[in-house]
Amino acid sequence: MAEQWALVSDFDGTVSADDFFTLAAGRYFTDEMLEPWREYLSGRKKHFDALNEMFCRLRGLPDLPAFVKNIPLDSWFPETVALCHAKKIPVYICSAGCDWYINLLIGGLIGKYGVCLVTNHCDYSVETGLVMKRLPEDHPCYDDNIGVSKAAVVKNLKERGFRVVFAGDGPPDILPAREADVVFAKKRLLDLCRRENIKTEPFADFRDVCRCIKEI
Repeated sequence: MAEQWALVSDFDGTVSADDFFTLAAGRYFTDEMLEPWREYLSGRKKHFDALNEMFCRLRGLPDLPAFVKNIPLDSWFPETVALCHAKKIPVYICSAGCDWYINLLIGGLIGKYGVCLVTNHCDYSVETGLVMKRLPEDHPCYDDNIGVSKAAVVKNLKERGFRVVFAGDGPPDILPAREADVVFAKKRLLDLCRRENIKTEPFADFRDVCRCIKEI
């Protein structure tokens, strides 16, 4: 029987050029508004709670959807997803961010190719800003810190008999990288993988991931 493969990818800074949070903070936040993030970095607040507090402050910004839609994406990502679809390789996008801005950016690809989006839900209005909602605690991908366990997605796929290609860029991505069969890493994740001696393919864009998918 031929091996079954799946592609699991982080979104912010991996599919998109940079984190939505970083870009939004640079445009809309004052230094005082970043205090929840400093509390997270110092261990005084959970990642989900810090992000939610700051996202809720994105109120009264009618230009926010247009701002999101202008965030650059990896130009090779659509081709990679289309190739996976043609080869019947399921694609999972896993994010500690939220579905609102991800759907604005790649909702068309998600619908066209049946991409599975595993992330925190978010309700948005100009009046309330972004209000994130946690997964139920009994959800198989629930994570108390960041909301969504990317490692649980990889583990579940492997339990179902899949081999997994994972792509990521940040420190939280080390957990799914430890579980995956093939790892594409950049930025801080690349350093962490090297430190832990995880066999890793450095990548600048999804051209390298696409090449890998062609060969499996």
